[in-house]
Amino acid sequence: MKKRRFILLALSLIIVIMTVGCGEKKETINVYNWGDYIDKSVLKDFEEEYGIKVNYSMYETNEDLYIKLKQGGSSYDVIFPSDYMIERMIREDLLVKLNKDNIPNIKNIDEKFFNLDFDKDNDYSVPYMWGTVGIIYNKTKVDDVVDSWNILWNEKYKDEIIMLNSQRDTLAVALKKLNYSMNTRNIKELEEAKEQLLIQKPLVYAYLGDEVKGAMVSGEAAFAVVWSGDAVAMIRDNPDLEYAIPKEGTNLWFDSMVIPKSAKNKEGAEKFINFMARPDIAARNTDYIGYSTPIPEAVEMLPEDIRNSKVAYPADEEIENTEIFHDPSDIITEYDRIWTEITSQD
Repeated sequence: MKKRRFILLALSLIIVIMTVGCGEKKETINVYNWGDYIDKSVLKDFEEEYGIKVNYSMYETNEDLYIKLKQGGSSYDVIFPSDYMIERMIREDLLVKLNKDNIPNIKNIDEKFFNLDFDKDNDYSVPYMWGTVGIIYNKTKVDDVVDSWNILWNEKYKDEIIMLNSQRDTLAVALKKLNYSMNTRNIKELEEAKEQLLIQKPLVYAYLGDEVKGAMVSGEAAFAVVWSGDAVAMIRDNPDLEYAIPKEGTNLWFDSMVIPKSAKNKEGAEKFINFMARPDIAARNTDYIGYSTPIPEAVEMLPEDIRNSKVAYPADEEIENTEIFHDPSDIITEYDRIWTEITSQD
């Protein structure tokens, strides 16, 4: 009898332990984002508010993200691709349509950021950040008016020019200098842009990525092509820097939140997207990373210098002559060839 009681007690303990163990297993979502592109305290607040653990990881380029998704073997619930990559992912059926009933905070987003070419019916994406590409320059080193891409070809500033280590963005600069569309499929126009970059190359100090921020803040160069959000951060650290959107036009870009078809927790992902579109959360987040929020109420919560920044929030007329990137996958081999010819030439 005692032995039987002992066995029953042991079984009861095992059941209790298993039940407790199951209870401790938290709901999770896997979030994949650009490097240094979120306030980590926001993630902690989401976990506390919803009881959902966030597994957070980072990538460096849209192409890295795309390859990871195409290769499979990973199940991200929320990702943050750029406009042209969203266009490609929709075309290749890599994303799921959002249930807007689960994302009521979408109403907080400015209407001008909807119905854009890459997601015309707003079925797949919720805007996260936006901005422009322009020229940041050091006023102590530059005594010319900076209002055109042409200044980046001025021999007077040899070894004082930093270009982006990005084939798409750098070719776009040369195309706009020539008054061509940055989305051109015309090989002749792309070849002309290549020739312009080969002419410019002896003047270039370096082709950089994230390192451009430190280089400009420390005064290593007079000019750099940068994304506006990085410009905001650089100007904060060095008031001698100023940002200009060239008159020939430039890229107007958007990064948005989407859910891949491989997601394991779509409902949790929609809760996260809804949380990120809350004005107070968006304000904290954009204040931390320096990029521009598409939520007007969040803008009003920002420090005055950021709220009134023409770099972060240019007037509508300042961005009239801009283009959104389209997916270049149909001519990517030409881009690769041209970029190789540029970077390989001494």
